[in-house]
Amino acid sequence: MKLIPWNRDCVDELVSLWNKELSTHFPMRKELFIQNSFADVNILEQGSLIAVDSNGKVIGFVVSKMWRENTQVVMDSKRGWIQVLLVDSEHRGHGIGTSLLEHAEAALKENGAEVLQLAGDPFHYFSGIPDEYLEVQQWFEKFGYFNKIDTFDLINNMSKKYPFPDDSSATFSILSIEEKEELLSFLGRCFPGRWEYETIKYFEMGGTGREFVVAKKNGNIIGFCRINDALSPSIAQNVYWSPLFEQEVGGIGPLGIDPNERKQGYGLEVVEAAMAYLQGREIETIIIDWTILVEFYGKLDFTPWKKYGIYLKEL
Repeated sequence: MKLIPWNRDCVDELVSLWNKELSTHFPMRKELFIQNSFADVNILEQGSLIAVDSNGKVIGFVVSKMWRENTQVVMDSKRGWIQVLLVDSEHRGHGIGTSLLEHAEAALKENGAEVLQLAGDPFHYFSGIPDEYLEVQQWFEKFGYFNKIDTFDLINNMSKKYPFPDDSSATFSILSIEEKEELLSFLGRCFPGRWEYETIKYFEMGGTGREFVVAKKNGNIIGFCRINDALSPSIAQNVYWSPLFEQEVGGIGPLGIDPNERKQGYGLEVVEAAMAYLQGREIETIIIDWTILVEFYGKLDFTPWKKYGIYLKEL
């Protein structure tokens, strides 16, 4: 076994290995892998490596990230992420995974990481380690990682019609491109950090506003809900695994309401509006990713679909 640098020329082999091991639950598309594991500027190439056998065949890899984006958004510069670590099942038990992990951890520490997180990175695949792979959770625990919290992906197969909320003191609409700066200002004020960053990247990648439902009062934005489908400018996290479905899949989230306007029902109403808009686009199944609000979304018939453990390690 030999470790070689992270190399886009290997993308077909990397995707093939992913699908050999994970496609039952998480089928990978080449364009998604390139988007999340090569195009993201936060990739730490020093800590991202490929394991090959004596014939040069890819048998494992690890992708590491640190916050490297040049933007006004403030993110945790002391956190390092291991986006994915995967070893071919035919080559496990020989220390390949351990070697990949040790190299990734050393590179992250050398670049200033004080806390390591498994998944949950910018342009992540998972919020944590999927419960489909409990043995992987146990493996990482041996190296000092601990489960901080469990999160869920939720699903609604849309077996009924969801009406647009019409008895509200707020109005709901699809964001126009002319409202871009107002939305960014709202996010910077009320939700600085990851959601603000993801929205900036959305517009950088060609977004026009059709992926945002906004709630307004007196003409001002007081809340938002992101919606995604196959026509979105990038492959969004809540539609990553849409190849599992024969029907059209859409995504909802994140969403947020101005702290000064909460406890008036606007959160649930903006989700209702989002569902109505997606149904109008002939979406038949909706996924909500990375949430702990199971009871809240259950009010609109969403149920748990996937579960993840968020694992951290302090250096």
